[in-house]
Formats: sequence, C-alpha cells, structure tokens
Amino acid sequence: MASEITSEAAVASSSLPLNGRVAIVTGGSRGIGRAISTHLHSLGARVVINYASSSTQADLLASELNASAASASRPQAVAIRADVSDPYQVKQLFDRAEQEFGSKIHILVNCAGIMDPKYPTLAKTTVEDWDMTFNVNAKGAFLCCREAANRLAREVGGRIITITTSIVGSNLPGYAAYAASKAAVETMTKILAKELKGTGITANSVAPGPVATELFFSGKTEETVKRMADACPLGRLGEPKDVSQVVGFLASDAGQWINGQVIRVNGGSVI
Repeated sequence: MASEITSEAAVASSSLPLNGRVAIVTGGSRGIGRAISTHLHSLGARVVINYASSSTQADLLASELNASAASASRPQAVAIRADVSDPYQVKQLFDRAEQEFGSKIHILVNCAGIMDPKYPTLAKTTVEDWDMTFNVNAKGAFLCCREAANRLAREVGGRIITITTSIVGSNLPGYAAYAASKAAVETMTKILAKELKGTGITANSVAPGPVATELFFSGKTEETVKRMADACPLGRLGEPKDVSQVVGFLASDAGQWINGQVIRVNGGSVI
C-alpha cells in the first residue's frame, strides 16, 4: 500500500505544469510576491524566494514550502538575499540559484518594488525619493531581466514576467514616480520580448490594480481604501491570488503564445 501511495504521488508530481523548473521570484516573501512564490511551488516549480533585508519572512516561507514537499529528495524552496539594484548581487542571486538546485533558471518573476507611502504630488516629490523609486523599480527590473535574458534555459522555453501596475493606465495623482518607473519596465519588457526572438523565451508584464497587501494599505485612510474598492466593477479589492494565478499561467506551457504583452489584472477598475 505504501509503495502504491508513493507511486501515485510521483505521478501527480510529474504531471504538474512546472515540474522540474526553477523560478526566481524577486520580492518573493511578502504580499503579491509571496503569493506568486507559493503558487509557482504548487505548480511544481522549485522556487528561489528573493528578499532585500529581513530574512525572517523569506526563511519562514521557504520552510513552509519545503515542509509541504517533505517527500522530495532535496529542498524545493530557498531564500536568498539580494538587492536587485546592485548588479553584482543580482548576478550572485542567479549564481546561487543555479548552485542550490543544480539547474539553469527557467522562470524569472520580477516582483521587487517600492512605493512612496506619502503619495506626494510631482511638485512635492524629492529628487531622493524619485531616484530611490527608479533605482529599485526600473533599474532593479533592468538588471534582473538582463541577467535572465543571458541565462534562462532555452530548451523548455524560459519565462520573464515583470510585475508592474495598472496605475500606468489610470494615472492617479500622487503616483508620478511609481507609475513612471513601472511604465519604463513595461516598455523595456515589450522590447525585450522582441530581442529574445529565436530563444523560446517570452517576456510579459502583469499589471495589478489595487491589491489587499501591506504595501497597498500603507498610508491610506479607510475612506480611500473603500473608494478604490467601490471603483472596481467587481466591488472589491484584488487579492494576491488573483495576480499569482495569472503569473502561473504565463509561466506554464499554456502561456507560451503570450509574448510582449501587458496584462492588467484589476477586476475592470482600469481598462
């Protein structure tokens, strides 16, 4: 009986759409990034959970994912610290990921990002805040995408997925630096998709609307949160899983014909 159960589990594992593939998720320990890390793991991927400073949440998530795959012969999730705005640390992130799993990387999800919780108008945005936003959101995405473009596995069709924002479409006041940094990422991703012609690697952006995460709630009043939820035709804020499931689809073979696109995941709040 035990051997039958083991055999059934092995068959189930091998049938998962991302079985045998390795994914790096930057900013992968919190909010949307955490949901993406968890979902890709549930689809069979071995996941690198990247974090920038505190290791507590990343280590805990890695432990939880490994516990859920206790029958595996080696860890299925690892937490690796790296500042995505530093080219050396980005290279080290990919190097360590390959060393940990003994494999090339197949999937990059660039989710790391920051947003000024003060929501200043452009006239009141400081040079320091503008530079910090672009340093992480735009430069960080560039460095990670550049590394991925040179190193992702070709034979099974690599995936580059950048997480941007539907604010690029809504142009909300108070988000000039954040939206501009993400607009740069969307344009870069579209061009990258064309430059990767012949490699089998796709590059797409996923642009969430308001999602109930710590980053979203920071600095907002209850009235503001309610107003943004009411603005959605579906009458609610997004949940991290609403975004992670789209990312999972794009990362799988089912998403191989989607390339160079910006997919807005916002319940219809921004069209």
